[in-house]
Amino acid sequence: MVNTSKALTFTVQSECKHSRARVAIMKLPHYDVQTPVFMPVGTQGTMKGLLTDQLENLNCEIILGNTYHLGNRPGVDVLKKVGGLHKFMGWNRALLTDSGGFQMVSLLKLAEITEEGVKFRSPYDDSEIMLTPEKSIEIQNCIGADIIMQLDDVVQTTFQDYDRIKEATERTSRWLDRCLKAHKRPSEQNIFPIVQGLLNPELRRKSAEEHITKDVNGFAIGGL
Repeated sequence: MVNTSKALTFTVQSECKHSRARVAIMKLPHYDVQTPVFMPVGTQGTMKGLLTDQLENLNCEIILGNTYHLGNRPGVDVLKKVGGLHKFMGWNRALLTDSGGFQMVSLLKLAEITEEGVKFRSPYDDSEIMLTPEKSIEIQNCIGADIIMQLDDVVQTTFQDYDRIKEATERTSRWLDRCLKAHKRPSEQNIFPIVQGLLNPELRRKSAEEHITKDVNGFAIGGL
């Protein structure tokens, strides 16, 4: 089974006869990634205590970066000037960036969520930051990661308020449309919708059904 596009080719090499386990190759613009894969977290474009050549020696194929933090430090202007995060890091393999949505949970006390986006109080200098779906994609287009994520409305896994969970799930779908419209580099970067719905099977099913109608190369499962 092969799923192809200009920016991503996914080839299943072997499947388990007794489960849904499989081994595959995901060809991305910067590197071919074998799946399943462990993805180290380099929040601000670096793995603490390790150089990029050491990561290569450890056979690291893809690193995760954080849009919210990279948008603050080093910032969009610096990333534009150096030609993206790969050059900034000195990293020639694949990158994935999240959208900044998780900061709605991790920085909840500093955030205000509206239909427009998420208003943060910066933990660095206390300035006000508005992260909209459009702004998240603008930053990720500057970062230049192989896989980028839509901005989603994230709720804590232990949250029990059905109305808030439903609101977040539906808002995530609306924000997806805005993210897709804002994406300027579809032939170089793969944008993944994020399935939400927390622990509610029906909301997750609805979210997935809406997302699979979009012309994208992959999906993420959020909120777990």
